[in-house]
Amino acid sequence: MRIVVKIGTSTLTAKDSALNRKYIFDLASELVAIQKENHEILIVSSGAVGAGRSLLGANVKSKTLRDKQAFAAIGQPLLMSAYSAAFAKYNKTVAQILLTRDVFEKRSNYINARNTLNTLIENNVIPIINENDSVSIDELNFGDNDTLAALVATAIDADKFIIFTDVDGFYNGNPATATIIPQIDKITEEIENFASLKSSSGKGEGGMKTKIIAAKIAATSGVDTIITNGLKLNLLKDIVSGCQVGTIIKAKKQCLKAKKSWIAFSKKSKGTVFVDNKASEVLLSIGGSLLAVGITEINGNFQRGDTVNIANTKTRKNFARGLTNYNSLDLEKIKGKKASDMENIIDVMEDEVVHRDNLVVLR
Repeated sequence: MRIVVKIGTSTLTAKDSALNRKYIFDLASELVAIQKENHEILIVSSGAVGAGRSLLGANVKSKTLRDKQAFAAIGQPLLMSAYSAAFAKYNKTVAQILLTRDVFEKRSNYINARNTLNTLIENNVIPIINENDSVSIDELNFGDNDTLAALVATAIDADKFIIFTDVDGFYNGNPATATIIPQIDKITEEIENFASLKSSSGKGEGGMKTKIIAAKIAATSGVDTIITNGLKLNLLKDIVSGCQVGTIIKAKKQCLKAKKSWIAFSKKSKGTVFVDNKASEVLLSIGGSLLAVGITEINGNFQRGDTVNIANTKTRKNFARGLTNYNSLDLEKIKGKKASDMENIIDVMEDEVVHRDNLVVLR
């Protein structure tokens, strides 16, 4: 079984944001025991920014981009040193993988990253993955390691995606008064409303909302997600064996294949194409391609090969995503036109605006 374990800042650090080294050693012990049972382990770890901030004794409220980048540059070696020492106790080798959003944007970069991770796993090395906060900018960051971990889980075809946080699971309201939902078969609007509570620790970038978004990415791509208390490491073997621990968000039975999962979640959308009811029906019911004749409106500035959202003109809601064969300027010229009319408008013409092989319906 291939398992991605995401560990949040609140789990990894003490009250002063310093790394909890005892916890990291205990975590290594549990993960090595699981690996001995022929399971493959990848770790997506937060904590670098907090560790750097703690070492400098900097103002915890300092949140400028350059401060965060500096803290990450200082804290990342501390984080890796702690993991290396913990796993070295069991003669295990770890590898550092730092990622930014642009790695997932370009298909060739995405495949290279996936191949690297697979090679490390095949050689019994444990990858320690984090966002490259020291160089990332707003346009290229993930915003939280929950999303990064979900994208990693889908890229390497994980079987389980475990999110360690500071609560015992997903609650149907405020954790102080609510109860844990043991299993979620579908992420509904009600579930998303419950997830709007902020992080109880205040240390991490995300709260439960980002974890539900990550779980939705994983579920759509065929990966089960477990949200649970990261401090209860003794339950890790139970989670791997399938026992009920925390909250499990079940994978969809009809999941996306690797390429369509990449289109749906890894690439940022550069614009929106609005379509009429007839085109919506063709895409939703028949699984056809998007043609220019069904397009009513273009929003955004995009190039050929970019990802675009596809939305119904009346409802204004996105229901699909795809790779466009046209840039926004040309598409503006041919929207609503039949193929026979397009030849007199643009020089280079494709049969489809978005081919069905490059289109994903979001359900």
